[in-house]
Amino acid sequence: MINNIYRLVAPRKFEIAYSDIDLNGEDAIVRPTYLSICNADQRYYQGLRDAEVLKQKLPMALIHESIGVVIRDPSGTFQPGDKVVMIPNTPTEKDEIIAENYLRTSKFRASGFDGFMQEYVQIKPERLVRLPEGIDDTVAAFTEIVSVSVHAIGRFDKIAHKKRNIVGIWGDGNLGYITATFFKSMFPDVKLYIFGISEDKLSDFTFADGVYTVGHIPEDLKIDHAFECVGGAGSGKAINQIIDYINPEGTISILGVSEYPVPINTRMVLEKGLRIFGSSRSGRADFEKTVSLYETNPEIVNYLSNIVGAVVPVRNIKDMKKAFELDIQKSFGKTIMKWDK
Repeated sequence: MINNIYRLVAPRKFEIAYSDIDLNGEDAIVRPTYLSICNADQRYYQGLRDAEVLKQKLPMALIHESIGVVIRDPSGTFQPGDKVVMIPNTPTEKDEIIAENYLRTSKFRASGFDGFMQEYVQIKPERLVRLPEGIDDTVAAFTEIVSVSVHAIGRFDKIAHKKRNIVGIWGDGNLGYITATFFKSMFPDVKLYIFGISEDKLSDFTFADGVYTVGHIPEDLKIDHAFECVGGAGSGKAINQIIDYINPEGTISILGVSEYPVPINTRMVLEKGLRIFGSSRSGRADFEKTVSLYETNPEIVNYLSNIVGAVVPVRNIKDMKKAFELDIQKSFGKTIMKWDK
C-alpha cells in the first residue's frame, strides 16, 4: 500500500514522499482527520531552529497533535472507523523509575522521525487511545498538548507540599490557558491566579479567581506554588518574577520551552528553599487521563473550544502552506488543519 508523506524539506518548503505500508504487519493504520499546528512545528517551518539541528532533522513530516480514524488494526483492539488520538511519543524500552517521555531512547514524531502529516499513519495499537463519542474534533485534535498539561499537574500533585491556598500560572497563551483549565477542574478549591501581558487574553480566564498583568501585581500578593507557561525569551523574566512572589518552600513547575539558556535568581531559590521541576511531553497514561477528564468534565471541552482558531481544510501542499502562514499571524488560539482528501 503506497502512502503519501508530506515532508518539510527546507524552511517553508513541503514535498511529497512515498512509502510502502505493509498490510501484513502488526501495526495499525490510521487515517489522520484533524491536525493541530504547534509552536514546535512552526520553529521548523520558519527555520527558527539552529541550522545544524535543521540539517539533522529535515526532511521530516511535521505535526505531533492529531486525531484520526482507524482503517485496520490486526490486534483487534480497535475496529475500522474508531476515532482515536495518536500518541507521538514512541518508547523503545521500559523503566521502573523513568517515565516513557523522559527516556533518552524514546522517539518522538515530528522531532527526529515523521509526524502525522501523512495520508495514512502506520502506528502501534498501544500508541492509540479511543476518543469518546460526540467530542469536538477540533478540540480533540490538540489533545497532545493538553496531555502535557495534565502530565505536569500530576507531577505537581506528587512533588508540591500540601499548603495550596493560592497557585499562580504565568502565561496567558494557549499553554497557560490549557493548564489553568485543567488545574481548576482538578483542584477546584485552590485559588488560581493568572499572570500575563495581555488584558484581552486574560479576560478569557473567566474561571480563575484572579488575573493580573505582570506589570501590575500587588506587592503584598503571595502564592504557594506556580506554573511557568511562558517559554521563549520571556521565560527568564517569568521565572524570576515567580521567585519574587512565591512563598518559601514553594514549588515551581516549568513548562515553557526556550531555545537558549535562561538565567534565574538562584540566590533566592536557595534562600526560600524552592523546588523547581520541568515537565515535557507525555505518555500513554497522560493521554488516557486526559480523555477520561473529557468524559467526566464536559465543561473542559467547552472551555478548550475557546482557543480553537482557524480551521483550514487541507487537500494539498498549497493548503498546508496556507495553514502554516495563517498560524504565524495569529495572536492566540490553535490553528487546526482538517484533512479533506
